[in-house]
Amino acid sequence: MIRLQCAKLDSLFAKMYTVYILQSLKDGRTYIGYTNNLERRLNEHNSGKSKSTKYRVPFKLLFKEEFQTKRDAEKREI
Repeated sequence: MIRLQCAKLDSLFAKMYTVYILQSLKDGRTYIGYTNNLERRLNEHNSGKSKSTKYRVPFKLLFKEEFQTKRDAEKREI
């Protein structure tokens, strides 16, 4: 019983995945991605560390949606 309760608690604190949509303030184009750390990923995009977006910085966050599994986030991103 105790192990089952611990397993349920662990799932509550499990890593979440976020699908996000960014909009470039430079050209208005959007970018869709997913990550397990949205703050870090936004910093990477806005500091030019992402090859696919480095020439369109800065970005603003338009949308985010969280998922419990990477697979669900990947499916939503598409």
